Amino acid sequence: MLTALAEALASIGSAGAMERFLQELLTSDELRDVTLRWQLLGLLSQGLTQRKIADELKISLCKITRGSRILKAQDSVCARMLKRQHGQHGD
Repeated sequence: MLTALAEALASIGSAGAMERFLQELLTSDELRDVTLRWQLLGLLSQGLTQRKIADELKISLCKITRGSRILKAQDSVCARMLKRQHGQHGD
């Protein structure tokens, strides 16, 4: 099932279509959670401290620690995507 979803996501050709797909697929709470997680990863990748992020986003350090582990993993797709999004290269 995850593979089928991943294939559907990979086939979307534009940010606009992806946004609409996610809005159709997810509830508003799920969208908020996913968006918050992506924002958290972005702030971590910019070097903000975990405490600063916790204060800014009003989330637990536990969630931030999980995000930090994701970015530190050698094969992290999230880390590669954030680098690409911020114009850094390192693939």
